[in-house]
Amino acid sequence: MTDTASSASRFDLPLSLPALFASSFLALLVVGAVFAPWLAPYSYQDQDIAIMNQAPSLAHVFGTDEFGRDVFSRMIVGAQTSLTVSVISVGFSVFLGLILGSVAGYFGGLTDRILMTVIDLTWSFPEMLIALMLIAVVGAGLQGVILAIAIAYLAQFARLTRTQVMQIKKEAYVDAAINLGASNFHILFRHLLPNALAPILVAAMLATGDAIILEATLGFFGLGAQPPTPSWGAMMSSGTAQLFIAPWVIIIPGCAVALTVIALNVVGDALIAALDFRNGAREG
Repeated sequence: MTDTASSASRFDLPLSLPALFASSFLALLVVGAVFAPWLAPYSYQDQDIAIMNQAPSLAHVFGTDEFGRDVFSRMIVGAQTSLTVSVISVGFSVFLGLILGSVAGYFGGLTDRILMTVIDLTWSFPEMLIALMLIAVVGAGLQGVILAIAIAYLAQFARLTRTQVMQIKKEAYVDAAINLGASNFHILFRHLLPNALAPILVAAMLATGDAIILEATLGFFGLGAQPPTPSWGAMMSSGTAQLFIAPWVIIIPGCAVALTVIALNVVGDALIAALDFRNGAREG
């Protein structure tokens, strides 16, 4: 009876009401972004000066902008742009961070010092400054933004992976694998990295929220997606000139950025709580 209760508690993830709402919001956002071409009621680039700066209505639920474009359609396509850039860039950061951090943490010594010195150079500068420097080299556009965000957040994943690997490699089962003649590659990718992934994935979710803000900021400055491709940051930038004429043009994408980042942080906090709960259940 005790084993059954203990087994059940291990797989019960505590999901609070805010986390449930946040997860639902993110799920709807992802669905909207994936199916944007089919869900958008109008083309995101069709212009109609006759209906410019119209307030939200049944025909245009989020209103129109200064060129008569449907804001709702542009919001959906903009979500696709912002989420794609953020997820891909953070994915690159996680991938490179896992490789560099695991190698540094496992081998230690000179390898660790060299890799961490190079990686820490990116930690010495604010993410925005790194992004601006890289975009100045590779040029504005989505490719430049993805590269900039990936490099900007590389250090935190590399250092987190290194810390996890240094802790896990002290475990008895790692010593046993070494004594049995397992290769370094096998130990790293069969024993160390799988057991280090959980906190790294949670950190990746939280970093995605920061990446969305950075992408929106770069888009606001005109360094992200180039016209006519919409992004939330670029929409806010164009909406500044219409703030007192058509405030919905800047308010709606601004709220979308804020809500998305809040939802990612709420779900991330819930995952942290769930992991702590499961660890406590195992210890008990």
